[in-house]
Amino acid sequence: MTNISKTTDIERRLRELEEIVAPYGSALVAFSGGVDSSLALAVAARALPSGKVLAVTSNNETYLPSELEPAEEFVASLGVEHLVVDTRELDNPDYASNPTNRCYFCKSTLYSDLERLASERGYGCVVDGANADDESDYRPGRAAAKELSVVSPLSEASLSKEEVREISRYLDLPMWDKPALACLSSRFPYGEEITPEKLAQVTRAEEFMREKGYQQVRVRHHGDLARLEVGPEELERAFAEREEIAAELTEAGFLYVTLDLAGYRSGSLNAALDKSEQKAKDKGRKSLPVIG
Repeated sequence: MTNISKTTDIERRLRELEEIVAPYGSALVAFSGGVDSSLALAVAARALPSGKVLAVTSNNETYLPSELEPAEEFVASLGVEHLVVDTRELDNPDYASNPTNRCYFCKSTLYSDLERLASERGYGCVVDGANADDESDYRPGRAAAKELSVVSPLSEASLSKEEVREISRYLDLPMWDKPALACLSSRFPYGEEITPEKLAQVTRAEEFMREKGYQQVRVRHHGDLARLEVGPEELERAFAEREEIAAELTEAGFLYVTLDLAGYRSGSLNAALDKSEQKAKDKGRKSLPVIG
């Protein structure tokens, strides 16, 4: 898809987004504070009458504490009611055991709770911030959203992540260029149990890196080893500060600290899935009968 470059195109896209949300009359928006859900919330606030939008943020062990205050400030700037809840995903053993479809159980819990809340309060729909790029990525949580009839205006309008940022910038949303920030459970290799204690290690480590001004950070939890990913342009600085970083991450509970020389990659732990799939394909080819 081509980038949006003209004001008229952006305004047309905004009208399209508003026309997706407006018929519902009211909306409960799953709001994480990231660029996608922020645009979804801003669109709902534009499209619906005053008092007809509720932003709900799930604040639990998988959410960085430093994210909450700016999220609250943004919602307040829109004049929208904000509710902070704890959806307790870790209480579900299907989630805590960290299977490859972990996100399905997370979103199933979240959206079920939000659907119940929307029904109790009389909101016409539950809205999320999924964009068109999410539909082609490995996102098990999208199945849960569709099962529970969650409205995804950015996806329905076929907006890519880049276009979401462009429209957000046009609207002067403060997080238009905010780095992607996935749920902290994405820091664990599939099959490694997720516990509050392990999440606390990751939280402390990532908050430390953010306080030092690193823009794109992931602390991947490999048992006793922390694999630090930072943006490629920040690698040199991280290496120079390696002693300070290693000391802090050791204090957080890791025995070993490594700096990933490839830098930050979205969903880097999915590489194990790709490798497993390739092995399965190779095994299948080897098992084929020889003909000729």
